[in-house]
Parts: sequence; C-alpha cells; structure tokens
Amino acid sequence: GSREPAIHDIDFTAYPGQTTAIIGSTGCGKSTIVNLIPRLYDVTKGSITLDGIDIRELSMKDLRQQIGFVPQKGVLFSGTIASNLRFGNAEATDAQVVQAAQIAQAEEFIEEKPEKYESPIAQGGTNVSGGQKQRIAIARALAMEPKIMLFDEPTSALDPEMVKDVLDVIKDLADSGMTIVIVTHEMGFAKEVSDRVLFMDDGCIQEEGTPEEIFEHPKNPRTIEFLSKVL
Repeated sequence: GSREPAIHDIDFTAYPGQTTAIIGSTGCGKSTIVNLIPRLYDVTKGSITLDGIDIRELSMKDLRQQIGFVPQKGVLFSGTIASNLRFGNAEATDAQVVQAAQIAQAEEFIEEKPEKYESPIAQGGTNVSGGQKQRIAIARALAMEPKIMLFDEPTSALDPEMVKDVLDVIKDLADSGMTIVIVTHEMGFAKEVSDRVLFMDDGCIQEEGTPEEIFEHPKNPRTIEFLSKVL
C-alpha cells in the first residue's frame, strides 16, 4: 500500500568468489535487497538474474536450493542439532552435516556436548548461546551446499571473538568460489570481509566501490556524511 517503492534504481552484480557488502543506515533498504534474491517477495520493476536467467523463470525449489540464507536472528527449531542442520536439506548425509559444521566453526562446541549432533535444541534455540545459535544457522545454510550465501547482519548478536570467527568463515566461503552478499552495520566487518561495498541511502545505491574507495576515498556527499557519523 506504500505510495513509493522501498528501493529503486538498484543495479549491481555479485560475482562468484567475491563478497559484496551492503552498508547504510537503518531503513535504507539493505535487507529488502537480500530478501528479493530468494524471492521472499518479487521486484515490481526490472529483474534479478542468476547466471543470466530471470529468477522468476526458475521454480521456487530450484532457486532456493542454490541459496543459503542466514537471517539477522538465527532462529532454531525444537529437535536436535542434526535436525536443525538438515532443515533445508533433509537428504544431507552425516558427512555433509559434519562438513557444514566444520566450515561454520560449530563442530568444536557440538563435539563437546554429551550427545554431540543428537543434542537437543529447545524451541528458538534458548538452550544455546548467541554465538552457537548463529554458527548453527550458518551451518544449516551450508548443509544445502548452495552457490550463493546471503547474510543479513550476521554479527549483530555476537561478541568480538565470535565476530572474528564469522569473518573467517565468510572469507573461506569466498575463497571456495561461493557468491556472497552480506548486509552489515559493522563498518570494520565490511572493510575486512568485502571485495565490493555498496552504500545505500534513501532506497538506492549512492556509491559503489572497493573497501578502500568507499572507506578511505568516498566521493558521494551522502557517503561522506554517513561515514563521518559511524567511523
């Protein structure tokens, strides 16, 4: 029912083996972009393409099998660690589950639990820490063996030590050839993890460049004003 679109004039390409970070103030449209990619809702103009194919031409199943999505709040479900890791891929083998946990750096704390992967998870993940919850959420997405990983504020509930762990995970995923798009309000995190940075304001991309170009030599007045407030 809105008179104006939430985002407009968006044009960028995310490449395999690279991390694209989207930064900007609250409400500028960052999360809207990552929600459009797995078709949580559809664009009203233009198109989003995957390997040159409009994602609306793919079945929802085919599209979402290629995308791992880690939302801002890593929601877990009642069951076990293993059942949570298989949530997006019920056919995942034990080896795939373990590999996903290893990549997400979740294996260490899982192996310390008496029942390991069969350890119970309470509804909402209330019986694990914020860091453990986030790593299980990342492992769950990885168990799908996706081509694309979307992260929406993956460090918002983590302490500095856990932030470094997530940073290392994302770097490893990019090195493996995965396409990564990450929304973050942590400028230091964006500097460390990204190959390209998109600065959004007022629903559109105001400036795009390498981390050095955006953070050290911004040209757009809105970028300069935003960074002066957050750095």
